[in-house]
This record gives sequence, structure tokens and C-alpha cells, in this order.
Amino acid sequence: MSFTPSPSNTHVTRKPPTEKPRSSWSTLHFDVDAHVNPFFPSSFLPRFPRAVAHFLGYRTPHPPAAHPKPPLGNIPMIFWAVVGIFSSLALIGAVGQEIPGFGEKGVPVIIGSFGAAAVLDFYAIESPLAQPRNAILGQILASITGIIVCKLFALLGPEEFERVRWLGGALSCGLATAVMALTGTVHPPAGATALMAVVDDDVSRLGWYVLVPVSLGCGLMLIVALLVNNIQRRFPFYWWSPSETGLFWNQAARREQQRQKEEENRPRLEKPGASATSSTDSERGMGEDAEVVIKRGEVIIPEGITLRPEEVLWLETISQRL
Repeated sequence: MSFTPSPSNTHVTRKPPTEKPRSSWSTLHFDVDAHVNPFFPSSFLPRFPRAVAHFLGYRTPHPPAAHPKPPLGNIPMIFWAVVGIFSSLALIGAVGQEIPGFGEKGVPVIIGSFGAAAVLDFYAIESPLAQPRNAILGQILASITGIIVCKLFALLGPEEFERVRWLGGALSCGLATAVMALTGTVHPPAGATALMAVVDDDVSRLGWYVLVPVSLGCGLMLIVALLVNNIQRRFPFYWWSPSETGLFWNQAARREQQRQKEEENRPRLEKPGASATSSTDSERGMGEDAEVVIKRGEVIIPEGITLRPEEVLWLETISQRL
């Protein structure tokens, strides 16, 4: 079993496999990235000029420095979060007021869920929930889900709809969460958007037009996040997925990399003087001392442990902060 490399500078390795877990309802797992990532293009950020790529979240890979920079303190993080949240919400409000169609249709200047989204996008920027794929697609998919549920409940008639609107809101939030989870776009503020699309009069009466202010607000907030978060930090950590993409289009190069890895590992496997304990542990799998090892610039994960890409990203983040 192989593990696709992460775009960060942290080296992630796998220990020898252990026995396979038994299949049951509780172990069912669907990973959309496993089916989509091979056909999704590889990152094109390295082709951009260095300054442009920097503010799009790309960092040139390099070995760990002998004297690494100390981690950023929380005071600068809070300062830039305040600047980013204020700037993004102010920009969304200013642009919304200048669009004639918004005033005519009674579009809210700022949708309430953008407040929660701003906290994620400017403070908890290392969270997988704050990455562009989640922040934009999650909001759009949740909005679509909420609109559909609202229109279905509206078929009951105005009086009956008002009586059971709370039930529609609960259903829309639950279904939006399921859609986001299956598509790998979970974004907590989007759950509020799906809820508002049913229970909030100002939002629900917009119908499909609600996609316009939601998409515009997400786009403007992302632009401000790219500018502010990359001054002293890094954002985003990935645009689509922390796992490797484009495998379908790069099969020849991948086979060559795999061959080189096998050549590099062969002397290590045949190295004389290996202890009997190591051989025994290799034969029996992970054994009783199975553990995830986190060092500066390196994360070692036992092969028998299955982690989602966002969980691996959390481990890598911890490794970079050591």
C-alpha cells in the first residue's frame, strides 16, 4: 500500500502493514478524492512567478534549516485575523451596496454565515475546513441544498410552510452536511447558509438568486485571505486536496519515481547487521508498539492506520511547529 506525497515540506512515511480490519457497517468509508484526484490536474502554482505563487499559498520545497524560524506567536496571528476579517466583510458589504440588482431584490448586504467563515479563513487558516475547496464549494453546495429543500416545503402552501419551516431548516442543514461530507467540502459556516436558505425570510425569498451573493462573497473573501494570510503565514495549504493529483496524466513519471524509490530502498533492506527484533517486527506487522511518530519535518504513520487527508495535514502542521 502506497501513500501519496503531501504538498508540504514534511516527509510522511508508512510502516510495514498489519492485518486487515474486518469489514462491517461501522467501517464503511467513501473517499471522493480517491476517485477524483487522479483526473484532477496537478498543481500549476510552481509555474507562476515566485511572488505570485507565494500569495497563492505555494512555498518552494527546501530541507529543514539548521536554525528554523520560531513559530509565529498568537498576537501577530490575532492582529492579521482582525485585519483580514474587517477588510473582507467591509469589502463584501461595499461591493454589495454598489450592485443595483442587489438593492432591487433586497439582497442582504452581508449574509450572516460569512461571519463564521471569516473566522476560519483568517484565524484557523491551517484547518482543512478553511481551504478554498471547502470555503467556496461547501457554501455553494449547501446553498443549493437549502434552496431545493425550501422550494419543496413551499409546495405545501404558504400557511403550512410557515408552520413547518423549522423542520425544513433542520432537514436542509442535515442534508447539506451529508452532501459536503461526501464531496470532501465540509465547511461549518455553510451549514448556517443552508439553514438560512429556509428559515430566514430575507434569504429564502431570493430563491436561486441567493447563489449570486454567496458566490460573490466567497470569492471576495478568498482574495483578501490570499493577500493578508500570506504576509507572515501560509494560505492555502492546498487548493483541492492534500493528496497528490493528476496521477492519471502522470502515470509514466510516477512509475519512474516508484522505480527509483525501490532502488533506493533495496540496499536498506539488504543491509547486514539488522537486528532480529526488526526482522520479527517486520514479519508480524505493527506489533504492540505501533505508534505515529511526529518529528520536525517528518511524520511516520503505521501502514495499518487509515487516516483521511485532512488528518494527515494536521499531523504535518504539528511537525512543522516542533
